[in-house]
Amino acid sequence: MKRMCPTGWPWPRCAAGSGAAALRPAVALSWALMLRQRRPLSAVLSGLPGWDRSPPAQEAAAPGKGKGKGGEGRGMPLSSWDERLADAVTPLWRFPYQEQLQVKYESQKKILQTLASCLEELGIGTQQPGGLCCPLQPIVPSPVINGYRNKSTFSVNRGPDGNPKTVGLYVGTGKARNLVCVKANHMENIPLKHKQVAQCYEDFIRHSPLDSCLLFHKGGHWRELVVRTTSYGHTMSIITFHPQDLGQEALATQKSLLKEFFTCGPGAVCALTSLYFQESTMTRCSHEQAPFQLLHGEPHIFEEVLGLKFRISPDAFFQVNTAGAEALYQAVGELGQVGGDTILLDICCGTGAIGLSLARQVSKIIGIEVVEKAIEDARWNAAFNGISNCEFHSGKAEAVLPQLLASWEDARPVVAVVNPSRAGLHYRVVRAIRNCKSIRRLLYISCKPEGEAMRNFTELCCPPDPGKKLLGDPFTPTLAIPFDMFPHTVHCELVLLLTR
Repeated sequence: MKRMCPTGWPWPRCAAGSGAAALRPAVALSWALMLRQRRPLSAVLSGLPGWDRSPPAQEAAAPGKGKGKGGEGRGMPLSSWDERLADAVTPLWRFPYQEQLQVKYESQKKILQTLASCLEELGIGTQQPGGLCCPLQPIVPSPVINGYRNKSTFSVNRGPDGNPKTVGLYVGTGKARNLVCVKANHMENIPLKHKQVAQCYEDFIRHSPLDSCLLFHKGGHWRELVVRTTSYGHTMSIITFHPQDLGQEALATQKSLLKEFFTCGPGAVCALTSLYFQESTMTRCSHEQAPFQLLHGEPHIFEEVLGLKFRISPDAFFQVNTAGAEALYQAVGELGQVGGDTILLDICCGTGAIGLSLARQVSKIIGIEVVEKAIEDARWNAAFNGISNCEFHSGKAEAVLPQLLASWEDARPVVAVVNPSRAGLHYRVVRAIRNCKSIRRLLYISCKPEGEAMRNFTELCCPPDPGKKLLGDPFTPTLAIPFDMFPHTVHCELVLLLTR
């Protein structure tokens, strides 16, 4: 391939502040169409997670099924695609923010009512007024409503015009064969910087002779883009590339072209702090499976939370709404009633943000995280911030925690904080927590409490069951506080305090 010199780029210059952002839709919402007609809140509530336990209907925001690869909807005006995308990914975007909070609060009430019913079936009477399992405090609003995401994932696929090198986010589903990648420069939850980087990436791949990788077995190379930003003005971009059968020389050429484009070509407008490249043959790969290769800049970006500085690696977990995270972490300390003799057990700790933010209030912090690079970040964060009363363990929580607690003899009170993915906690983690008598207070933070977390709640609160090796005293739901970390969507973080 002929390489172009930095002053002779074939790509048109990217306009700052324009472009496409991508955030893979988290849920299929059958009620997106209702929002278009600005229906009453009661109509919207009937479709919220936790409101109805029946299987969700087909995603209404997806384009209709039709003949051929693209379905009948491909001929629609782009403005209609923009609207479909907004309704699918941020279905509350039409509502004033206070009404969004009301919608979410009603959803959380239904979730707590469902948990109360589940516990009632187990013979545990916990119902509070309104049929809730415990008191529900008012939802804590997000300090930032628009452009709050510090991380966005952009897909590459066919757009509404059929171009297979469209960078955006998805409308439709692969199962229904109506998947369309739509540019999202109108999305309110994505910052301008993310949109700018996505547009530049699209410009680059559209001028590349290599195809985009739509299906692994059908070839192609260019895949998704992740953009991470911080309040310091740092921007990290991670480009995923399927190598197929390219040799090392051809791969080196592509990496060199990417670096030139983003450092001294049209992409330089993005002012990237870090540019990473990952050769991946799987949908998702950790650094250990497919190393993140630094093409340009610094290996890490940095963020500040509650006066502490945090280092962030490419695949390390960090709350997506930084301003909202500060309010969340402060509440964890208050609800945990931590004191000078407390040991804080931070399970799924990521870069250690929750534990380290409370380190000066407790005796000791113990963090567990599956992402090894995140643990390296956590240890660096502790050292940089002068925090020595902590230890961090790398590995799956279901492997590390049982070993850690099996011989636990420390008499100091233990407060556990769990912040798992949507998949919830592994059963062995739940069992280890139940069987450790020193853990009297547990804070469960969930972004999807109506999902697998509900199973965890019942396992933590059910009567002792020797057959399942749940021998410790059950926990009781004591208080719930929702935090709106995701304005314009139906999601929020629910903090559930469990005590025994």
